Amino acid sequence: MGDPLLNAGPDAGLTRAAVLGYVEALNAHDADAIAARVSEDFVNEHTSAMGRDVTGRANYRANLTVFLADFADLRYDVEDLVAEDDRAALAYLMSFRPAVPGAGTVRVRGVFRFRVGPDGLIAHRVDYWDSGEVRRQLDPSA
Repeated sequence: MGDPLLNAGPDAGLTRAAVLGYVEALNAHDADAIAARVSEDFVNEHTSAMGRDVTGRANYRANLTVFLADFADLRYDVEDLVAEDDRAALAYLMSFRPAVPGAGTVRVRGVFRFRVGPDGLIAHRVDYWDSGEVRRQLDPSA
């Protein structure tokens, strides 16, 4: 079996750096840099009804161009980050301008859960955000 410490995933410092680098790439709106921060078999999971799950770096990268176009001026402000071993939870305030004529800036709070591989790449991300709040801000009369 060997020493379990030799097979351990990244430490909290590496996990924290991987997560913050990923958010930095998102905020730079650089699809290639974002995709470079995730593993080949990356799992992007959404709990929101408006979100789209995707598996694999290539599929994720293919979706990023449309995502970044639909969410102009996308910004994730980190409210809190907790990292332990290969896992992290990051609370954020996301803001963006939707690709809807006349729409103002939308702001919604959410949480990412991450699992980081021993190579320092994001292996799994679960995103929790309130799609009802986004819809409310897009159509206040609803």
